[in-house]
Amino acid sequence: MNAPRNPPVNQLSERPNEQPAERKAEQIDWAGKNYLVVDDFIGVRQLLRESLRSLGARNIDQASSGGEAIGLLAKLRYDVVLCDFNLGDGKNGQQVLEEARVRNLLLPSSVWMMVSAEKSVESVMGAAEHQPDAYLVKPITEGVLLTRLNRAWHRKQVFRPIDQAYAEKDYLRAARLCDEQIAASRVHEIELLRMKARLMEKSGEPERAREAYERVLAQREYQWARAGLAKIRMANGELEQARQMFLGVIAENRYYIDAYDQLAQVYQQMGKLEEACSILERAAKLSPNSVPRQRNLGKICLKLGNVGMAEKAFRKCISVGEYSVRKTPDAYLGLARVCGLKNDPKEALVHLGAAQREFGAEHADIGLRAKITEGLVYHESGDYRLARKAGDEIEALLDARPERPDVPTCLEMATLLFAVGVKDAPVELLCYVTRNNHDNAMLLDEVQAIFAKARMADEGEELIRAAKKQASDLMNQGVLLWKTGKLDEAVKWMRNARAKLPNNQRILFNAAQVLISHMREKGYAELLAAEAHEVLAHVDRLQPGQQRFAQLMEQLAALAPKGEAVESEPAPAASVDTEA
Repeated sequence: MNAPRNPPVNQLSERPNEQPAERKAEQIDWAGKNYLVVDDFIGVRQLLRESLRSLGARNIDQASSGGEAIGLLAKLRYDVVLCDFNLGDGKNGQQVLEEARVRNLLLPSSVWMMVSAEKSVESVMGAAEHQPDAYLVKPITEGVLLTRLNRAWHRKQVFRPIDQAYAEKDYLRAARLCDEQIAASRVHEIELLRMKARLMEKSGEPERAREAYERVLAQREYQWARAGLAKIRMANGELEQARQMFLGVIAENRYYIDAYDQLAQVYQQMGKLEEACSILERAAKLSPNSVPRQRNLGKICLKLGNVGMAEKAFRKCISVGEYSVRKTPDAYLGLARVCGLKNDPKEALVHLGAAQREFGAEHADIGLRAKITEGLVYHESGDYRLARKAGDEIEALLDARPERPDVPTCLEMATLLFAVGVKDAPVELLCYVTRNNHDNAMLLDEVQAIFAKARMADEGEELIRAAKKQASDLMNQGVLLWKTGKLDEAVKWMRNARAKLPNNQRILFNAAQVLISHMREKGYAELLAAEAHEVLAHVDRLQPGQQRFAQLMEQLAALAPKGEAVESEPAPAASVDTEA
């Protein structure tokens, strides 16, 4: 079969054709900007440095490896980065860009240009997924470099204040800035609408996102806008409509990789794991170097019992993730589970040891997760004595620390402990999960299913009902204090509620709202504002893209003294969530 024609990056990302606004703009002064050139060949670095100097650049740093580049990026915020895709041993250019984005090592206005002699679909697709500002194929002339730099720089200046508001997570202000830029000039209207739609999605306002996407589609049929509408359908539970839309996007552009990932999510929500597995396998063939995609493929295959494909995906995930900021313990733990299913606990223990060595410093729960996986491996391979021993060690770990891990780990732990004959510890875990997620019906169904599997269906129903009431009572008492004007007492009560239920999103939102109300009534206080920011940041990590998060962030920004935050429209009156 003939190899597919290499698609240009601008087709992959479907950026609208740039208008020649840069011709009308003032000439850019390149002399005062900071540059970073990253290439493993000294000759190429020198050529790129001389090309930049011919433009007037003076402040040019160089790096010969991905690790060295990250070190420099952590010390100085560069205006322009020219980074080769292939950097020899260690991180490649894609992984450097990925890490720089994740760690916020780039200015909102920074221009990142990926430079490479590589033209393969796999490399171009991998780079395009992380959306550099340009992808330049060697050899590069000074004329091409200047043209692409000018184009990218002018575009960045349009988006600079928007990106800054985005970085501050003030999504509603960023959306208003998009509207202001569109009103001022139609040159970048399509890209501004795209940004606005994403901001509305992050703000939990899908209808406003839909309006932005439809404004785009009224002008031209962009597949990213069609995919955006499909995501909204998926979020609204219209799974069949979303499925058809994503399939349509893929039919129009087989290289639009995000559509594959989203379609796999649709199939998972529909309970069609075989179809989800198939679509992720197709995506992984087109762009195999995505750590999250290989990890998700392995997890689905594990659920399906497709041990061979799960093993292949997890091994690939570990391989491509060696130098990636996206690597997690999941692939190591998943591979250990695969070994258990293959009745090879010895190799499973090797992978569990590797996970603890790799992630011990940055993942506080890795020892616990490894021990849970060890117990599951022994249980699945029929060694019930060692499985029970692992269960006893997990109980000891739980007794030694008051904190509890994330929800998936709690559920997995409870399942194992019930399986090896322990009762009290898994009951406490499931009640903890219920209290912290007392309004999440789908999760509570999963909790009930674990109780039922342990032959505790009736008892489980009563335990869930009692845990839900405890959470509601705790939250409502704080709301009552707020409503009766006892703001100091309300703040203290919500702090206590957060300490008891640190991951209950409704309690977290109400705690932030009470803090904001306190400052509205009694004046701005830096410590209370910092506490509110901390609470909101935590809830955004738990579940990004909630409407109330965006609203409270805007209310908080409006309270800050002038000079500390960009002014915004008056925020809506305070409201606190309560339950009957």
